[in-house]
Amino acid sequence: MTTMNPNPSPNSVLPVHTGPGTPGGELLRRYWQPIMLLEDFPPGSDPQAIRILGEDLVLFRDGGGNVGLLGRRCAHRSADLSYGRVEGGGLRCVYHGWLFDIHGHCLEQPGEPGKGQYRDRIRQKAYPCVERAGAVWTYMGPGEPPLFPNYPALLAPDSHRFTARWRSSCNYLQANEGNIDPVHTSYLHALEVEGDDPLRKQQAQQVFGVDTAPAVSARPTRFGLRVIAERRLPNEARLVRVTNFVMPNACAIGGAETPFGRGGTSMFWHVPIDDTSHWRFEFVFHSRAALPREQLREAYRKEADEHGVPWRNPANRYGQQRDAMDRSYLGMGPTFPVHDLFVTESQGEILDRSAEHLVTSDVAIVRARRQLTQAMRDVTEGRDPCGVLRDPQANRFDDLLVLTEALEHGASLDEFLADMESARIYDIQTKEKS
Repeated sequence: MTTMNPNPSPNSVLPVHTGPGTPGGELLRRYWQPIMLLEDFPPGSDPQAIRILGEDLVLFRDGGGNVGLLGRRCAHRSADLSYGRVEGGGLRCVYHGWLFDIHGHCLEQPGEPGKGQYRDRIRQKAYPCVERAGAVWTYMGPGEPPLFPNYPALLAPDSHRFTARWRSSCNYLQANEGNIDPVHTSYLHALEVEGDDPLRKQQAQQVFGVDTAPAVSARPTRFGLRVIAERRLPNEARLVRVTNFVMPNACAIGGAETPFGRGGTSMFWHVPIDDTSHWRFEFVFHSRAALPREQLREAYRKEADEHGVPWRNPANRYGQQRDAMDRSYLGMGPTFPVHDLFVTESQGEILDRSAEHLVTSDVAIVRARRQLTQAMRDVTEGRDPCGVLRDPQANRFDDLLVLTEALEHGASLDEFLADMESARIYDIQTKEKS
């Protein structure tokens, strides 16, 4: 087995730590990040205390329904604003009545003469928010926020997109690295599909069960990496699976939408809560098919509570059923995210990368680490890192290809990918358009 040079791989040069002021934290703060499901935060919701990127914050809606994200400790005497009153166009601290709007402006200091003659000098920490694709997103970086990326999965109507989240007790980076590891799908996710389950059968039989040692390559893109796994088929053709690393903490891969053919993708964002836990936000999308949303939702309900916390954990050995391992390689049921959460948590709260022995099939992980290292350097030197958008003309992503295709022997992969980029496979097609 050939061992690759994993440089740079030590945790000291990767964005493992993401709290305020860390190089990794400065990098992730240059991008929009999902922080809450809209179904968990509808209009009229109470303020919610949340922790993102190591910061304690409060998410709230003002009287007009606008979403605000403020530092949780009041600028006056550090009382917890998540207990505040929503009134007067903002969030009012219950300690002394200071009132803050969604931009962090102090509107009133009622205990002071004139309700605070110098209140304009006060700024509560505040981050801009938008509502997109069934989630609340925030930008926690300096200066003008970049454009919100028009990834296809984030533009789709509700009928063509399913959004969910899982809580995971490990560092975000090792979880996202699992998404760009094509080989593990032939093992960790191998299972025997019972009955006629269209969401699983093609993945289990036609993708992951064919040639368990694919040839893996990775190509740089304007948003990260295109990862290609080529598996040999019995008729001398090859099965090509195309997935993507999306800077700095996301991916675009084939998921539950795969059985519907071209035009779909599952995008995951692994958003740090702190250095040893994170949220995995999922955006499952297909342009040509309304998704079986209730079937997907039921699968998630079986595995996690209403807050996205899985019932499987180390205390119950993740509910592994060893007597079922003849039908499921892992013995943890058919839900792929469950498999991913288990295996990345089993690596430890923060993966010790100095103990790894990377091999040729880990090429995408090596190259993603190099991109992240360069991106941290870019931020330090005052440049926008890869994937940050400022030009509206560049904010379209026909090149974010997610494909599983059988190609004939001798067919040009490059020509096929170019054809797919120009085919506009992500344009929404409803029944009326078909």
